[in-house]
Amino acid sequence: MAELIAFFSRRDENYVNGLIKVLNRGNTETVASILQKLTGAELFQIEPVQPYAKDYNECIAQAQEDQRRSARPELKAYPDSISGYDTIYLGYPNYWGTMPMAVFTFLEHFDFSGKTIRPFCTHEGSGFGNSLEDIRKACPGAKVEQGIAIRGGSAEQCGKELEKWI
Repeated sequence: MAELIAFFSRRDENYVNGLIKVLNRGNTETVASILQKLTGAELFQIEPVQPYAKDYNECIAQAQEDQRRSARPELKAYPDSISGYDTIYLGYPNYWGTMPMAVFTFLEHFDFSGKTIRPFCTHEGSGFGNSLEDIRKACPGAKVEQGIAIRGGSAEQCGKELEKWI
């Protein structure tokens, strides 16, 4: 059973534990890396061709505008295929109750029928929002399992939580 960890993450200025902090590695990438060590799954980072601004407030404005217009940003790359994977761990930060629009672009690129999707998100208090329902809508025919929502400020210490989940 081959597994893939596909994730979107953002470094630079982020909101963490009530403060704006500069991160060299995004919280979701941190969780994905820990998950990779636990599962041995392959990693794939979902990256838009046009990255969001490094400045937190500019990033928020851009991401909200993308969400408002249901944008599907072009991605830098895709895996050649997902046919060899039975399980896809899908990671993303919660952006206003759902996933960043680049994650929608990724999901709509493939047919996930017969696949198991195990979502994980990072957040600062909002959990999954509507993202699980959004994944189910974007991936009819996939089995979307119970996910895990991890506070971004706790990403570095989430190993035990992930062990219980997997």
